[in-house]
Amino acid sequence: MLPPLAVVPAGPRTRAALDLLAAETAREEPGQDAVLDRLLDLVLVLALRAWCARPQAEPSSWYRALATPAVGDALRLMHEDPAHRWTVAELATRVGRSRVTFAARFTGVVGEPPLTYLTGWRMALAADLLRDADATVAAVAHEVGYEDAFAFRVAFKRARGLSPTDWRRQLRSG
Repeated sequence: MLPPLAVVPAGPRTRAALDLLAAETAREEPGQDAVLDRLLDLVLVLALRAWCARPQAEPSSWYRALATPAVGDALRLMHEDPAHRWTVAELATRVGRSRVTFAARFTGVVGEPPLTYLTGWRMALAADLLRDADATVAAVAHEVGYEDAFAFRVAFKRARGLSPTDWRRQLRSG
């Protein structure tokens, strides 16, 4: 959705974050990895905002989706609590739309139905959580909304082409 290289000049909103990032990388201190992770997240968000706010920018579908009434609200709900047993009816109720209207609008803006999107989001989270060698597959399954580890394994393999265990093994080997 973004070009291979996007140059976003530092501006008033990014200068302080970039200065803090430079200062943090200049020294070794306890907790530095955690601080750098968060600062890099902040710089990335600020850069994406600046990129999308350019006069010539054509906002990507995800950016438009977040700004679309009801759709953006539903995305935030799913992102805040991916393990919740969401249904289209509940999402529609929570964003103040009828089920049919909400489902059609969400699909039109996002490009896939709400529960398909939710499954993809859960699998992306799971893939990231599987990087932690101490997290069991069952624990990851539960954290992303699957009570049954077997059902999670099937969904993960369908989405990623590998079982969670094979995914983890591949991450470690390369």
